[in-house]
Amino acid sequence: MKQGTMAKRFELIVFDWDGTLMDSTGAIVASIQAAARDLGIEPPSDERAHHIIGLGLIDALRHALPNLPAERYQDVALRYRQHYMARDHELLLFDGAEALIDELAGAGHALAVATGKTRKGLDRAFEVSGLGPRFHGSRCADECHSKPHPQMLEELMEEFGVAPEVTLMIGDTTHDLLMARNAGVAALGVAYGAHPREAIEAEAPLYCAGNVAQLADWLRQHA
Repeated sequence: MKQGTMAKRFELIVFDWDGTLMDSTGAIVASIQAAARDLGIEPPSDERAHHIIGLGLIDALRHALPNLPAERYQDVALRYRQHYMARDHELLLFDGAEALIDELAGAGHALAVATGKTRKGLDRAFEVSGLGPRFHGSRCADECHSKPHPQMLEELMEEFGVAPEVTLMIGDTTHDLLMARNAGVAALGVAYGAHPREAIEAEAPLYCAGNVAQLADWLRQHA
């Protein structure tokens, strides 16, 4: 991809992390299920576990394990982190994700991340992936309300001094798209992550990309 070919409609582009840039949804699902089994709890189905990706961990557990007493959330969260940390060195960026981020940065867009990860988890992901220096800002679930609350986007827009009209959110879940709507910003969906295409398209994003190459093509023409 050639740098500098994108027309700058959006000054700030905010990415979700898991399932949007990092191919990590399978590891998240397996880790949640393993954590439940460790503690003798019926694990969530694949469908239910996929649905909660993108939420903050405690909110995710509340939805994934609705019969779990609140006093056990921290036990499951600890087990989840242990299982995920054992896998995260194996995780890779989606093909083309690094080149896309480089192109967007080269075209002059401010780039940020809004994620259901903790700050510690995102810092580790930045380090493992090598993408950290490309992003100019980020918000995590332990610093803000969980998606779909608009706080992450509202704080990033305030930090960068930009209006909702020139901000774009990109994510693989309905939580991302609802957060964008709640913040009054445009959104793109991707159908290669946690939530199925039909769920993404039901939230009426500007576009739903089937892979990173399609996402890059749309951004090159419209962003």
